Amino acid sequence: MKVYKIVAINLGSTSTKIAYYENDRCVLKENLSHQSSDLKGFATVWEQYDYRMDAICGFLDAHGIRVEKLDAFVTRGGHTKPLSGGVYRVNELMLEQSRSERYGNHPTDLGLQIAWGFARYGPVPLTVDPPTTDEFEPLARYSGLAEMPRRSSFQVLNHRAVGKQFAKDQGKDYRALNLIVAHMGGGITVAAHKKGRLVDANNGIAGDGPFSTNRTGTLPVGALVDACYSGAFTYQQMIRKINGEGGLMAYLGDADAYRAEQEAAKGSQKHREALEAMCYQTSKEIAACAAVLCGEVDAIIITGGMAHSLMMMDWIRRRVEFIAPVALYPGEYEMQSLALSAYDALRGMERIKELV
Repeated sequence: MKVYKIVAINLGSTSTKIAYYENDRCVLKENLSHQSSDLKGFATVWEQYDYRMDAICGFLDAHGIRVEKLDAFVTRGGHTKPLSGGVYRVNELMLEQSRSERYGNHPTDLGLQIAWGFARYGPVPLTVDPPTTDEFEPLARYSGLAEMPRRSSFQVLNHRAVGKQFAKDQGKDYRALNLIVAHMGGGITVAAHKKGRLVDANNGIAGDGPFSTNRTGTLPVGALVDACYSGAFTYQQMIRKINGEGGLMAYLGDADAYRAEQEAAKGSQKHREALEAMCYQTSKEIAACAAVLCGEVDAIIITGGMAHSLMMMDWIRRRVEFIAPVALYPGEYEMQSLALSAYDALRGMERIKELV
């Protein structure tokens, strides 16, 4: 029986998650943390290529994993034109659209470039359930300006994976449930899952919804327009402020929520208030999704790294559990979903699609 060897990566704002699988078994995994001080030296995510590649190669070398022996190198997807969900082979058109930043900008876009870089040594470069997977209902696309429709761009991979895991744990069919899933990681996205379809969500990449560790979320439009035309900032500087220097980074000078919680526990009112404000905004977004589902909500699921925090989860529970029971799924299920989807594709159980 052939043993398929798969490396999965997931590039976040402040970390690179990496795992090595043989068939459907996770042999080892690690979360490579990156200091905010290191990342501030890069003006764009594309400039991080060598930095992230060195970290990944260091992991592979340390564990004796030879790239030329791998069958697939799978990454959380980047931003392209809207696609249906599934497994995709990374190709030049995907790289081109991702690098254009026309559809969004996130470290996961760099993941596509890294997978492509490793492909020269043999492994098939793959991505699964891209963040631009689009299942929005028509009303969700209205923004207030006809030329600026709302787009589906969020952590689709983990949203769907955790929704399916919750349904499995409850002995139910994911496609029979109405769920609200809040992913609280480097970005915060909240989505309404209507019978298996992700019909509405905030765009946590492009400044929509709650602020997070280093992203602003929704800003006062008038003040934002004034800043853009003040002459004080270039276009790239404004993009960096929105996605990279916002959120906790703007208020505390540090994008690490865990360190912020430690400071709050020591009595820092500044840290406590910033964290509680982030949870306050997340709770408002959850309540908005309840309206999308007409109040028919089977459960609210909170996932991502911040779901480990008992303090933050208590703040959110008190504001939203009147809507539906709250279930916590700390961490993320993206690595498992990436690797198992790649495994199914390699053995012909799932079709490998291509962007055309």
